[in-house]
Amino acid sequence: EVQLVESGGGLVQPGGSLRLSCAASGFDFSSSTMSWDRRTPGKGIEWVSIINNSGERTTYRDSVKGRFTVSRDNAKNTLYLQMNSLKLEDTGVYYCRTGINSGQGTQVTVST
Repeated sequence: EVQLVESGGGLVQPGGSLRLSCAASGFDFSSSTMSWDRRTPGKGIEWVSIINNSGERTTYRDSVKGRFTVSRDNAKNTLYLQMNSLKLEDTGVYYCRTGINSGQGTQVTVST
């Protein structure tokens, strides 16, 4: 059974940073492309970043380029998302995903 457990969300002021983690189990993590999605107020689900199985190739949506960094540790079956220079519009629930499977999400709130 695929299990994805996100953590690391919280409340942060604009300009702040958070590091999200996703612990994966139940599938071959080291062979799987992984992604981060988010559900933002009024916009629904949108993809944020994708990383290939080795971590050598990453892709970001334009609005987070230069601020977010996706990485993975295949030895620990863990996916990360380092988020810097956070903006109000980054507020949402962040999910890690492999194929059609995603976790329960972690809430990120950027607020003054």
